[in-house]
Amino acid sequence: MLKKFSITTNKRDEMIEITRDVQKMVDELNIQEGLAVVYCPHTTAGITINENADPDVKRDMMRRFDEVYPWEHELDRHMEGNTAAHMKSSTVGASQHVIITNGQLLLGTWQGIYFCEYDGPRKRTYYVKVLADS
Repeated sequence: MLKKFSITTNKRDEMIEITRDVQKMVDELNIQEGLAVVYCPHTTAGITINENADPDVKRDMMRRFDEVYPWEHELDRHMEGNTAAHMKSSTVGASQHVIITNGQLLLGTWQGIYFCEYDGPRKRTYYVKVLADS
């Protein structure tokens, strides 16, 4: 089963937790064992799994990404001026795979799934494909 989700981002750089949406899809499909693939079809956004308990982690990650990939760089030639967003997206990646067991996403105690925006605010999409074990 494949489902398309819409998301609206509010800042140039932000991490929005989407774990509940993915788990809700697993629940609706009544999948007990399988795999969820979360995919972002954008070149300036990504999907990651990281800590969801302390909001400072998200802030620190965004700050450190800005240190490594500054928004403006005198040697960047990309006409749109968003080379940093492309770099961040490539670093984070476009997808994550999560095991489903006993009807639950197999995540660590402090883990969540995040849609990562690096060139917002925008209206975005992401996809979730759930594969059930036979």
